[in-house]
Amino acid sequence: MGVRKLGHVGLNVTDVDAWTDLFSRTLGVGVTFDKIGKEDVALLELDEFKYRLALYPSEENSPRELGWIVDSPAELERITRRLTAAGFTVQDGSADEVVLRGATHLRWFTDPVGHRVELAVGESKVRSAPARPVDAGPGVTGLGHFVLASPRLDELRELYESVLEFKLTDYRAPGLYFLRCNRTHHSIALAQAETTAIHHVEIEHGSIDDVGRAHDRAVAHGVPISISLGRHMNDKAISFYIRNPSGFHLEIGYGGIEVGDDWTPHDFGKSDVWGHRHAEANPFAASTP
Repeated sequence: MGVRKLGHVGLNVTDVDAWTDLFSRTLGVGVTFDKIGKEDVALLELDEFKYRLALYPSEENSPRELGWIVDSPAELERITRRLTAAGFTVQDGSADEVVLRGATHLRWFTDPVGHRVELAVGESKVRSAPARPVDAGPGVTGLGHFVLASPRLDELRELYESVLEFKLTDYRAPGLYFLRCNRTHHSIALAQAETTAIHHVEIEHGSIDDVGRAHDRAVAHGVPISISLGRHMNDKAISFYIRNPSGFHLEIGYGGIEVGDDWTPHDFGKSDVWGHRHAEANPFAASTP
């Protein structure tokens, strides 16, 4: 009940063409174009739904919105009451925004670091399956998770755990927490940092071979691999990371575990089973056994 899954991420980007070229060449992902009012928007075809990742032409690179899918109108009302009681101002999305999201209901509020967080009921399927390269089977399957770093970590944890009722899956001292709203290991992770920034967005793949083929394409096209191929200790996903045109990471991953209500949160200690070598300093590095 309540928030069911990560639905969409919207980004203000200074170079839409570079983004769509990256997704086309490396991930075999198509793009459609739409408008919100008079504003253009590029929608990346990650799965059969209208979109999961939206790119808005802008003079700056910044988060535009983070969207969560809610179970029902009744649950949307309940969550609205919880947010209001916690001091957040909740507003209805515009008619144009509802249509663009493919939703039946849309509300939004501003989180403690100034990002717009949306709560949507309903999703619109617009294709039976997205087109993919002949060697991808099935290739990209959707949007996995979002990692946000901020000096206001405690306030973000309070929002997601106490108000939105996400559950803590595990953590890594000091200051890195993985939260879930369904059986997927995590849909958002929150980290301590000196400045607020997106660390990465994960693009989910259907098989380890699809991750490998994406890695081959990234190398062939000179895409910067910011974190090498590896396997995470906590969710067991196999992935690599690329640096996108806006400067943060995209994780190309497969194989994250699911957890149930009997799961016990714990410090998972070492960050990786193997691999995941950083091209630059790791902001979440910590001494581990």
